[in-house]
Amino acid sequence: MTALPQSEPEALAVGPLEVIPVEHLARVNGSALMLSVVELRMLTELLRRADRIVSREELSTRVWGRELRPGDRSVDVYVHKLRVKLEAALPGWSFIHTHFGLGYRLCPQPRKAAPRLVPERSRAGS
Repeated sequence: MTALPQSEPEALAVGPLEVIPVEHLARVNGSALMLSVVELRMLTELLRRADRIVSREELSTRVWGRELRPGDRSVDVYVHKLRVKLEAALPGWSFIHTHFGLGYRLCPQPRKAAPRLVPERSRAGS
């Protein structure tokens, strides 16, 4: 019995992020993102494994079809490019999280506001 080829899903979506691989289209909150072919491939791979950590090695194999070589920072460079574009499209959100020594995880979520530091008032006569 021969296995049928797996078809590409029509759309992949997580939170405000959507990718339609067959149309080479990515959107954030319905607005199209201008991505290179490599950026779109990497985003698609991360979306397929949303909420799971994907190793740099796996991304290199799936995006470029080659093993990650020692000193090769191409995955990191493209993750950075994606972060810049995604976060510009939806300020106040983070999309790709780094898990040092393990890889990257796509998990779109609003950034938590940093606590406001209130300067201590100087006390007169102290």
